Amino acid sequence: MNPIIEARFNEWTKGKSPLEARIAIFEKIRDIPYAVVPELVDPKRYVELLQINKGSCTPKHFVLCDMYHRLGMEVLYITCPFRWDKLGIDYPPELDCMAKAMPTRHHLACKVEIEGELVLVDATVDLGLEKLGIPVNREWDGVSDTLFPIEPQGEEEVYHPSEVQYMETGFGEESLAFYEKLNAWMESVRTNISG
Repeated sequence: MNPIIEARFNEWTKGKSPLEARIAIFEKIRDIPYAVVPELVDPKRYVELLQINKGSCTPKHFVLCDMYHRLGMEVLYITCPFRWDKLGIDYPPELDCMAKAMPTRHHLACKVEIEGELVLVDATVDLGLEKLGIPVNREWDGVSDTLFPIEPQGEEEVYHPSEVQYMETGFGEESLAFYEKLNAWMESVRTNISG
C-alpha cells in the first residue's frame, strides 16, 4: 500500500457513506489542477500527482481507480483517441498552431461498476478551466455518467487495470513543447491573466 494514497483516502472518506466517499474522491481528484506532466503517466509514478497537486487525465484516473478499489468497486479504464485542435477551445494563436500540428492523442477515463451498471467517471478537468468551454463535471450524483471533456475521434478501447502496459502513453518532442505552453496558458486562464 502506498502511504500517500492511503493517507489521502482516509482523509477524504472518513465518516462518509459509500456514496459520499465515492463523490468526495471524485471531487478531490477533479479539483487537482489539470496539467500534462509526462512523468506522471508512468503507472509506477502516478501517486506523485498527490504531492505536486497537478496532473492530466492518466494519473488522475490511476489515482481514482486505486481509491475506488479501496472502496471495493470494480473499475475499468477506457481510452479514446482525440485531437487537441478539436476540443472547441479558443487557444491563443501560437498555441492554436501547435494544437493543429499535434498528432492524435488518447484520453483516459474510468468506467466504474455502480449499482450493476458501468458508469463513465471522468475527473479530468478542474473547475478553474470551465471558462474555456470544456465540459466540466461541476456536480456529480455518484451514480450517473459524468460528462466527457473531449470529442472522441474514434472508438473507445477498454482495459482492465492489470493491462495498463498496453495503453498508449508516450510523448514525442513536439508534444513536450506543446504541453509546456498549454500548461502555462491554462494556469494563466485559472488566474484570469489573458494570453
